Amino acid sequence: MAEDCIFCKIVAGDIPIRQVYADDELLAFHDVSPQAPVHILVIPRKHISNMNEAAAADQPLLGAMLLRAAAIAKQQGLAESGYRLALNTGPDAGQSVFHIHLHILGGQRLEGRMG
Repeated sequence: MAEDCIFCKIVAGDIPIRQVYADDELLAFHDVSPQAPVHILVIPRKHISNMNEAAAADQPLLGAMLLRAAAIAKQQGLAESGYRLALNTGPDAGQSVFHIHLHILGGQRLEGRMG
Protein backbone atom coordinates (compact mmCIF):
# COMPACT_ATOMS: atom_id res chain seq x y z
CA MET A 1 0.00 0.00 0.00
CA ALA A 2 1.28 3.43 -0.92
CA GLU A 3 0.70 5.78 2.01
CA ASP A 4 -0.50 8.81 0.02
CA CYS A 5 -2.48 6.88 -2.65
CA ILE A 6 -6.22 7.55 -2.62
CA PHE A 7 -6.95 4.21 -4.30
CA CYS A 8 -4.92 2.35 -1.68
CA LYS A 9 -7.03 4.13 0.95
CA ILE A 10 -10.16 2.97 -0.90
CA VAL A 11 -8.83 -0.60 -0.97
CA ALA A 12 -8.18 -0.36 2.79
CA GLY A 13 -11.78 0.77 3.34
CA ASP A 14 -10.79 4.22 4.60
CA ILE A 15 -12.73 6.08 1.87
CA PRO A 16 -16.33 5.15 1.00
CA ILE A 17 -17.21 4.24 -2.58
CA ARG A 18 -20.21 3.18 -4.64
CA GLN A 19 -18.92 -0.35 -5.16
CA VAL A 20 -19.82 -2.33 -8.26
CA TYR A 21 -17.57 -5.37 -7.77
CA ALA A 22 -14.99 -6.76 -5.35
CA ASP A 23 -12.89 -9.89 -5.08
CA ASP A 24 -9.49 -10.78 -3.62
CA GLU A 25 -7.61 -9.03 -6.46
CA LEU A 26 -9.87 -6.32 -7.87
CA LEU A 27 -12.25 -3.58 -6.85
CA ALA A 28 -14.65 -1.70 -9.14
CA PHE A 29 -16.60 1.42 -8.25
CA HIS A 30 -18.34 4.44 -9.75
CA ASP A 31 -16.06 7.39 -10.53
CA VAL A 32 -16.79 10.42 -8.30
CA SER A 33 -16.35 12.75 -11.31
CA PRO A 34 -18.03 10.83 -14.13
CA GLN A 35 -17.15 11.70 -17.72
CA ALA A 36 -20.05 9.65 -19.16
CA PRO A 37 -23.42 8.37 -17.89
CA VAL A 38 -21.61 5.18 -16.90
CA HIS A 39 -18.08 5.73 -15.59
CA ILE A 40 -16.70 2.91 -13.48
CA LEU A 41 -13.11 2.36 -12.36
CA VAL A 42 -11.53 -1.08 -12.04
CA ILE A 43 -8.44 -1.17 -9.84
CA PRO A 44 -6.21 -3.91 -8.50
CA ARG A 45 -5.89 -4.17 -4.74
CA LYS A 46 -2.14 -4.36 -5.32
CA HIS A 47 -0.51 -0.96 -5.77
CA ILE A 48 1.05 -0.58 -9.21
CA SER A 49 1.68 3.07 -10.12
CA ASN A 50 1.06 2.71 -13.87
CA MET A 51 1.80 0.47 -16.86
CA ASN A 52 5.46 1.47 -16.77
CA GLU A 53 5.70 -0.11 -13.32
CA ALA A 54 3.84 -3.30 -14.24
CA ALA A 55 5.96 -6.45 -14.35
CA ALA A 56 5.60 -9.73 -16.23
CA ALA A 57 4.30 -11.26 -12.99
CA ASP A 58 1.36 -8.78 -13.14
CA GLN A 59 0.12 -10.16 -16.46
CA PRO A 60 -2.63 -12.37 -14.93
CA LEU A 61 -3.83 -9.45 -12.81
CA LEU A 62 -3.93 -7.08 -15.78
CA GLY A 63 -5.80 -9.67 -17.82
CA ALA A 64 -8.27 -10.13 -14.97
CA MET A 65 -8.86 -6.35 -14.97
CA LEU A 66 -9.77 -6.41 -18.67
CA LEU A 67 -12.06 -9.41 -18.39
CA ARG A 68 -13.77 -8.01 -15.29
CA ALA A 69 -14.27 -4.66 -17.05
CA ALA A 70 -16.00 -6.44 -19.94
CA ALA A 71 -18.26 -8.32 -17.51
CA ILE A 72 -19.14 -5.10 -15.68
CA ALA A 73 -19.87 -3.33 -18.96
CA LYS A 74 -22.25 -6.14 -19.86
CA GLN A 75 -23.93 -5.93 -16.42
CA GLN A 76 -24.35 -2.18 -16.94
CA GLY A 77 -26.11 -2.75 -20.27
CA LEU A 78 -23.26 -1.38 -22.39
CA ALA A 79 -22.34 -4.48 -24.40
CA GLU A 80 -24.76 -3.86 -27.27
CA SER A 81 -24.18 -0.14 -27.84
CA GLY A 82 -20.49 -0.21 -26.93
CA TYR A 83 -18.16 1.20 -24.33
CA ARG A 84 -14.64 2.51 -24.00
CA LEU A 85 -11.90 1.10 -21.79
CA ALA A 86 -9.13 3.57 -20.98
CA LEU A 87 -5.94 3.08 -19.03
CA ASN A 88 -3.86 6.24 -18.78
CA THR A 89 -0.15 6.15 -18.04
CA GLY A 90 1.58 9.33 -16.91
CA PRO A 91 0.52 12.95 -16.61
CA ASP A 92 0.59 13.69 -20.36
CA ALA A 93 -1.98 10.90 -20.86
CA GLY A 94 -4.20 12.35 -18.14
CA GLN A 95 -3.31 10.02 -15.28
CA SER A 96 -4.10 11.88 -12.07
CA VAL A 97 -4.12 9.00 -9.56
CA PHE A 98 -0.92 7.01 -9.68
CA HIS A 99 -2.42 3.60 -8.94
CA ILE A 100 -3.15 1.70 -12.14
CA HIS A 101 -6.85 1.83 -13.01
CA LEU A 102 -9.08 1.04 -15.92
CA HIS A 103 -11.94 3.36 -16.85
CA ILE A 104 -15.17 1.89 -18.22
CA LEU A 105 -17.03 4.64 -20.06
CA GLY A 106 -20.38 4.31 -21.80
CA GLY A 107 -24.05 5.07 -21.86
CA GLN A 108 -23.74 7.64 -24.65
CA ARG A 109 -21.92 8.10 -27.93
CA LEU A 110 -18.35 8.95 -26.97
CA GLU A 111 -16.57 11.65 -28.95
CA GLY A 112 -13.00 11.30 -30.13
CA ARG A 113 -12.19 8.38 -32.38
CA MET A 114 -9.34 6.24 -31.19
CA GLY A 115 -9.29 3.63 -33.90
